[in-house]
Amino acid sequence: MLNAAEASMDMAAEDDAARQRNRAELYAPPKGARRRPAEGAWPRSAARIDPSQARALMAQAAAEDARA
Repeated sequence: MLNAAEASMDMAAEDDAARQRNRAELYAPPKGARRRPAEGAWPRSAARIDPSQARALMAQAAAEDARA
């Protein structure tokens, strides 16, 4: 379907610059679309803890396990 749209837009274009603009518009993401995070990027989270907090949480869990 995109190929047919691209072909009809190419036939209607007056020059190469118009063809490039049409192609960029045709294959552009929809307006309002959110970009995906870059590969390898850390996801954002409201529940971030630093390493010392993580160690304290693990120690607390280990103490609770020992009590059980």
